[in-house]
Amino acid sequence: MKERFALLLKRYPVLQPCQKELSAALDLLAAAYRAGNRLLVCGNGGSAADSEHMVAELMKGFLKRRLIPASHAAQLEAASKTDGKKIAGRLQGALAAISLAAPVSLTSAIANDIDFEMIFAQQVYGLGRPGDVLLGISTSGNSKNVSNAVIVAKALGLKSIGDVSIKVPADDIVEIQELHLPVYHWLSTELEEIFFPE
Repeated sequence: MKERFALLLKRYPVLQPCQKELSAALDLLAAAYRAGNRLLVCGNGGSAADSEHMVAELMKGFLKRRLIPASHAAQLEAASKTDGKKIAGRLQGALAAISLAAPVSLTSAIANDIDFEMIFAQQVYGLGRPGDVLLGISTSGNSKNVSNAVIVAKALGLKSIGDVSIKVPADDIVEIQELHLPVYHWLSTELEEIFFPE
């Protein structure tokens, strides 16, 4: 981990002031996954795309092929003699993550029937469980629908990377979004190494 962290900071020295927060966010996520919990991610516009991107890195192999446990492969073979083995050979280990920006029908229904500022809060209320983690991505840091989700998460006993705020040191929208990418790529890489070391 130290080597990859050093490489991140070498490639993006502007992230040096965020070292403590980056480590805290990784510890928070690792603890949640060890306890069998999951990650909920939200954001608007480009941050919505980032939330889906991060989920894609976690829910299947990112930098390596993640073999599923032999016990799961055996269960699949027992469930289907003809296809179980083939399915087991294709499945990859996953770190449970959900993008709250993805369900278009649900988010538009919440926006229409309740309020756009509640699109993520309502989903956290419906999906979140104590011990889960909410990652709210915001370029401005002022997205009301993200901050509302953080409030609901706190009330329900979720941890939030809004609480462990990683504020990248930039003011320009383009620069902020460019710096978010290496942050969640680093988090995804580290989590993959922790939970899929082979």
